[in-house]
Amino acid sequence: MIQRQQTLWLLLATIAGVLSFMFPFAVGEKIIVNTTMKERVDFVAGEDFFILILTIASIGIAAVTIFLFKDRKLQIKLCLLGLLVSIGILILYILGMNKLLASTPALWSILPVVIIISYFMAFRNIRKDEKLVKSLDKLR
Repeated sequence: MIQRQQTLWLLLATIAGVLSFMFPFAVGEKIIVNTTMKERVDFVAGEDFFILILTIASIGIAAVTIFLFKDRKLQIKLCLLGLLVSIGILILYILGMNKLLASTPALWSILPVVIIISYFMAFRNIRKDEKLVKSLDKLR
């Protein structure tokens, strides 16, 4: 199970998803309600409810997909679902970053992109395995 490339890609997606809770996507300023003062904020996955839910879903999909190594068709479907969820996370991060005043992307803004790339690479390797198994079945 661990020696398969897609397992490593899915593990990377899981780790990147967990790290997005710890490190900010963007750093900016936010106006405090009923005042003219500005407050420095770090925009992390836990700040926005929808990003929080989608990030937890992405981590869960990646973790479950790792253990479904015997059912490659379901793995492919879950990888595509995880890819769509991850693209949604990136879009929500960008929209949330635009709500901040004078926001700049942090170094850790690469994490959602790493998740997307990891899901894509896992999908590619699972599909390659599926083609290999089908070609071997033809030989029997």
